[in-house]
Amino acid sequence: MKSLRLILSNPRYFGPAWAFASLNILFGTWAIYIPMVKEDLGIDKATLGIALFFLSFGVFTVFPVASRIVNYLGVGRATWYGILMLCLTALFPLMANSFITLALALFFFGSANGLLDIAMNTLVTEIEKEDRQNFMSASHGFFSLGGVLAGLGSFLILVFENRMLHMLAAVILVFAVNLIFSKKYLHIKAAPIEKEPFSFRHFKPLLLLGVVSFVVMASEGAIVDWSGLFLKEVTLAPEALWGAGFLGFQITMTLGRFLGDAISARIGSVRIVTFGSCIAIAGYLCVLLANTYMAIVGFALTGLGFSVIIPELFRIGGNVKGVESSQGVAFIAGSGYSGFLLGPVILGFLAEEYSLNTSFTVLLTGVVVVLFTTFLMRRNRIRKN
Repeated sequence: MKSLRLILSNPRYFGPAWAFASLNILFGTWAIYIPMVKEDLGIDKATLGIALFFLSFGVFTVFPVASRIVNYLGVGRATWYGILMLCLTALFPLMANSFITLALALFFFGSANGLLDIAMNTLVTEIEKEDRQNFMSASHGFFSLGGVLAGLGSFLILVFENRMLHMLAAVILVFAVNLIFSKKYLHIKAAPIEKEPFSFRHFKPLLLLGVVSFVVMASEGAIVDWSGLFLKEVTLAPEALWGAGFLGFQITMTLGRFLGDAISARIGSVRIVTFGSCIAIAGYLCVLLANTYMAIVGFALTGLGFSVIIPELFRIGGNVKGVESSQGVAFIAGSGYSGFLLGPVILGFLAEEYSLNTSFTVLLTGVVVVLFTTFLMRRNRIRKN
């Protein structure tokens, strides 16, 4: 919990961590109203799915240029501008009065999400380099905490009785806190690196990191979408327990991220990814026993294992020798988002053609691949700036 204490006691660290929370507070608040937006616009699930695709499309549109924007503005200012864009565009989807305007609104909201994601992860990477302090994992813990706050905010629906007022309240909260603490990081720029010509030896570690990011985020997306159905159809769990796997996954994910920095500082980034993979493998083995309570424990273990992996990938990717930190972060984020979006779709196809057990066996195989990838990462000794 050292990194959590560091964040809570020092504005220099709290500001970036709050940016992580901000992203999920506004995204989670939008998610609460998705059913209402669908009903008000009179669109079906397929049409809603197409509209939601534009959110992802907005994210991916920004990724190729995000590193240039971050380097041009400076990582501190890019984070602040990302927050401003997020606060503005978060209002757009709830103002939509047709499918077209919803799709456009989600595209711009997704673009703001993508820019802030790259900027804030690069910001934490740079502060860690300057201060020799680890707080990347705890910052991702704040992202999870932001989702919890958004979920608690669902109780405000009855208070506001107006979704625009609810979102506006969330925007004001996010903006006000960021306005106070942004002064602590606005001046920060990415440290210059020694420019080197393109070499596969620089790209190779990023490729390995991208594979890990894709698999882990695909698994996260699959558990979010399919854990409840697995408990219902495979383990025959009672209705009251259908959400228990997802809840256990989220709780251990948040807890693991608050603990991860101290462990990483002690054993190193690659080793913590290795241990996280082993814990996730144990979790999937429990899930595949197809017993309700063992599956719930398994989902919780998987959340604990995955909790430390993505933050460490950003930390490693932002420190690869010969690669600008923003470029490394953007590559890993793009790989991860690809997995998060494609994973549930692929797993759904496998579940339809074969079974949910088959789908989760594939997820287990993917994590085994991640484990072996960490050995390659060690052997190749990922070089840092």
